[in-house]
Amino acid sequence: MLIKALCDYYDMLSAAEKVLPEGYSKVKIHYEVALTEEGEIDHIINIQKETEVTVGKKIKKKLVPQDLKMPQRTEKPGIDANIAEHRPLYLFGLNLEKEGLTPTDRTGKAQKSHAAFVETNLKFIEEMDTPLVNAYRKFLLNWKPEEQTENQELLRLQKDYAKSGYVFCLTGRPGHYLQDEPVFAKKWNMYYEKQKAEAKDAYFAQCAVSGEERPLARIHSKIKGVYGGLATGSVLIGYNNPSENSYGNEQSYNSGISEEMMKKYTEALNYLLASQKHKHMLEDMTMVFWAMDTEDKCEDLFSQLLFEESDTLNAEQTEEMLKKMMEDAREGKITAKRLENLSTVDPSVDFYMLGLKPNSSRLSVKFIIRKKYADVLWNIARFQQEIQVVQEQKPVPLWMIEKELISPKSKNDKVNPALMAGLLNAVVYGGKYPVALFENTLRRIRIDRNINRIRCGIVKAYLNRNDKKEEITVGLNEENKSPAYLCGRLFAVLEQLQKDAAGTELNRTIKDAYFASASVKPALIFPKLIRLSQNHLKKIKNANYRYKYNERIQKIIELLDGKFPEMLRRTEQGEFFVGYYQQIPELFKKSEKKEEQ
Repeated sequence: MLIKALCDYYDMLSAAEKVLPEGYSKVKIHYEVALTEEGEIDHIINIQKETEVTVGKKIKKKLVPQDLKMPQRTEKPGIDANIAEHRPLYLFGLNLEKEGLTPTDRTGKAQKSHAAFVETNLKFIEEMDTPLVNAYRKFLLNWKPEEQTENQELLRLQKDYAKSGYVFCLTGRPGHYLQDEPVFAKKWNMYYEKQKAEAKDAYFAQCAVSGEERPLARIHSKIKGVYGGLATGSVLIGYNNPSENSYGNEQSYNSGISEEMMKKYTEALNYLLASQKHKHMLEDMTMVFWAMDTEDKCEDLFSQLLFEESDTLNAEQTEEMLKKMMEDAREGKITAKRLENLSTVDPSVDFYMLGLKPNSSRLSVKFIIRKKYADVLWNIARFQQEIQVVQEQKPVPLWMIEKELISPKSKNDKVNPALMAGLLNAVVYGGKYPVALFENTLRRIRIDRNINRIRCGIVKAYLNRNDKKEEITVGLNEENKSPAYLCGRLFAVLEQLQKDAAGTELNRTIKDAYFASASVKPALIFPKLIRLSQNHLKKIKNANYRYKYNERIQKIIELLDGKFPEMLRRTEQGEFFVGYYQQIPELFKKSEKKEEQ
């Protein structure tokens, strides 16, 4: 499903001219090497662009290399030079070490790489005659690595030398590169077609994607842009061990994917990973998403609804639209008219989500999700409606949930990627939320003694979807007779009473001392809290105010029939926390009304 979807997406991108033509690769280039007519390096120019990058909620400026079209890069292991090479070891034959630049190494790789580069490119540019090609030829003939260890242009790059990409131009003509010379490009196209013709001797079999007889890909191109992966990229499909071979096939012949389909799916996936519109991080897992549509509106809207990272949609309009969708979700449907107004996106297109993590040799696919876009929107709206706990509703992005699952005091604490993947799966498919999400949230509330809108919303959403007891409403529900919910409400009243009785900031409240234990063993803790409340009531000078507090406490105790539960189960502890959180705004409302009077 995944490979076929990526191949189909490539065909759409190709028709829209959003991907490179066959025979070319997109290469990240950091510097251009300006050559004199004699083939000597005049200077090396930094062509990286300063770009604003979003890291969490902060915007930072970062130098980003340019993506340039170059003749197709080799993917073969070992020494294998490209036409119009960009790698420094091949171009200059020098290693960067602590002492500086050196042409020698243990295996002689620098010397062999440069020799292969010179031989391959001299043969390719034979009989070409342009000023830039002639300068390039002289560079190939005259550059001696052992004589260039003190080259100031290269030494000036320092650590950037070894990890950067390079292109050649003539001094005084920046931006006009070797591979763009018409005679060079024409020769490359002929060279590539000849290579394809010679590939007819390759291993032919039925392609698992297209179903046609085609030469199979022995080695698959690398995928770049996955967090934690190798800078040179990692393969998605690869067979390196004899135990993985079948029917005498070796390496990726076992996959049954043709060379043509391999280039399509790798090009499409690299295109997605290179775009911030199609990529998001879930902890240390890279998530890629796309609609089977060449427009980016579906992806923009999806990002805005779940990640708040779109820069093309109006945030206020999107938030207002989502609130209306949440109203539809509360009624159990999203109207067709609403879908028609979703920024002109087509709700019937297929929408894909893919989770990737690198391992030692390949990329690991953590999840694949495929849904109709309208279903995705409906389920997101349902999720956003479920996670609301007070009347003032506001969309909750996934990064906020992730943040609430870790200790605010820890800089290294991380959320299990499997948990976030499970949450995303539940949101998109409308299934049950992960139990670990609920347990982690309860643990953080008890440890931090802090419950906020996000944490309470997680608990409420889990209880309503997974527990299926009495539905917990948005905002305080005074008709809810659940003992656990009532205990949470009572604790909020007693805490606020203590604060009002003190009339000043307290170093330690009953929340600091009893919050966690009261949520587990109410019968043990609440009698003690009720006795304390009598002392707090005496300190309230306003008799009417004192009466209101006493009335509120007695009303909740009556609903409990004067009995506190001995022990609250895990889900009941969640009800306790929701009751506590939803009671607090009502206390402040009544307090503000009293002050106005």
